[in-house]
Amino acid sequence: MDKLAKCAVNYVPLTPLTFIKRASKIYSNRTSLIYNEVRFTWGQTYERSCRLAHSLHSLNVAKNDVVSVLAPNIPALYEMHFAVPMAGAVLNAINTRLNAKNIATILRHSEAKVFFVDYEYVPIASDAIRLLVARLEDSTVGQYTIPLVVVIDDIEKPTGVRLGKLEYEQLIYRGNPEYLGEDLDDEWDAIALNYTSGTTSEPKGVVYSHRGAFLSTMSLIQSWEMGTETVYLWSLPMFHCNGWTFTWGVAARGGTNVCIRNTTAKEIFKNISQHKVTHMCCAPVIFNMLLEAKSDERCDITSKVNILTGGAPPPAPLLIKMEDTGFHITHAYGLTEATGPALICEWQSKWNQLPREDQARLKARQGVSILTLADVDVKDKKTMESVPHDGKTMGEIVLRGSSVMKGYLKDEKETAKAFHKGWFLTGDVGVIHPDGYMEIKDRSKDVIISGGENISSVELESVLFNHPAILEAAVVAMPHPRWGESPCAFVVLKNAGETSETEILAYCKKNMSKFMVPKKVEFVKELPKTSTGKIQKVELRKMAKTLQISIDTATNNNGSEMEVQLDQTTQLQQGQPLNREKVVTMSRL
Repeated sequence: MDKLAKCAVNYVPLTPLTFIKRASKIYSNRTSLIYNEVRFTWGQTYERSCRLAHSLHSLNVAKNDVVSVLAPNIPALYEMHFAVPMAGAVLNAINTRLNAKNIATILRHSEAKVFFVDYEYVPIASDAIRLLVARLEDSTVGQYTIPLVVVIDDIEKPTGVRLGKLEYEQLIYRGNPEYLGEDLDDEWDAIALNYTSGTTSEPKGVVYSHRGAFLSTMSLIQSWEMGTETVYLWSLPMFHCNGWTFTWGVAARGGTNVCIRNTTAKEIFKNISQHKVTHMCCAPVIFNMLLEAKSDERCDITSKVNILTGGAPPPAPLLIKMEDTGFHITHAYGLTEATGPALICEWQSKWNQLPREDQARLKARQGVSILTLADVDVKDKKTMESVPHDGKTMGEIVLRGSSVMKGYLKDEKETAKAFHKGWFLTGDVGVIHPDGYMEIKDRSKDVIISGGENISSVELESVLFNHPAILEAAVVAMPHPRWGESPCAFVVLKNAGETSETEILAYCKKNMSKFMVPKKVEFVKELPKTSTGKIQKVELRKMAKTLQISIDTATNNNGSEMEVQLDQTTQLQQGQPLNREKVVTMSRL
């Protein structure tokens, strides 16, 4: 057997580029993409991708050059997921909600050679370019060339907006439709560069390989049981982990992409009705948007729409409401460094016999690993020992396998920190249930350690959401003079003034342990979120620090707190505190 050699016949590097080539042959005349009145077939989408790849090559874009794009979910951004790697380059889809300074930082850090900009974002892109030029005038910043800018004009009704001379459709027109792309010699080559959202730390450039993107895509279309006639609605930004790899996945199934420029309840319902959407991805924040939609924005859902959701675990009542509306929810867990979803809550038929509330609780779990991962576990970060499968003992979720990133761009220190003893440390806290299914409990930085007790903010949020007057809730740690830190709840009401802090605290005392009850409830009009719907708890923690002043001063002459404290008999060291940079220790009463 040692004489059997690897050759071009039996070994071809794994890459998602094979998906669109196959789709162009098998599903050539099937609709590949819908955008308002625009329609393309898979044959046309493949040809347009070949043309763009050739034009990029003509612009001297070479292997490993970064091509950045700032655009909503439009046909051009979808096509670039194939065209850019076909040219041998690396796609960097930029978060459209970033400010000019953030965009400039990404362009410079990635050393982008070409920068595609949707006409709607030309003003902010212009500001970013100006910041780059000003920075280059500082001789201390080193060498960097301003990227070549290409405007993506409206494909239906061109606006004429430009930032430079080049325009996207012109590049499509000029390109050679027979161009087959650059040869991929190594599946370990980079295919995409995505910057983390920075919800818990500074954004970092996450590099994906062709191999990782291919395998992750294959795992997800299988786990989610996507058929060959899938109609996929782009409610999830394509810039978020390359649309959780479904940019490539829809091509692999020869499905239809339905692109929308703005993610609103009206657009989602309208497109579901018009195009018989079968699948879509979104953060749980979209659930409330759909459920709270006005009557004139809604439409009846006549066939099941499968939703893959991530982010904070959706509360059981929310899942039930969505199911009643016509959506079938599958919960997943992932992060940028894992090429999107890493765990998915695979449904078991025996659960269909359970009461709906129990089914909803099971659906809210993050589940089991996708096929790509070699292994997942929950470990004590200090000892790296696996936690018991009891659904109670918390530890850090760790991963390893081909879905994990190559590493952080130009940051060996952070890469080494994330890759620890053969595992990728996610920074998320979870448990493993007896059946092997995992459930996330918190970000490690979001776990509240109050007097030695570990409090999961996710559990508190789930209880708060059950309150009939609450639309959204987020819980963070607030400094506390006696307990080190305590829960502070930020609440968005369905109707302003519908309830009070006193009433909510009374509700909490009836539905959770004493030590978990928030010490403060703050009403806000909206919660700060990232563009992908994640709540920015770092901002809420800043707000909570200012609220602490009122508690610090709320003491009597003897210095004892006026607020209700934990029972003195509570064993403060019950449950081992999580190992993190700053652990709060408190003396017993």
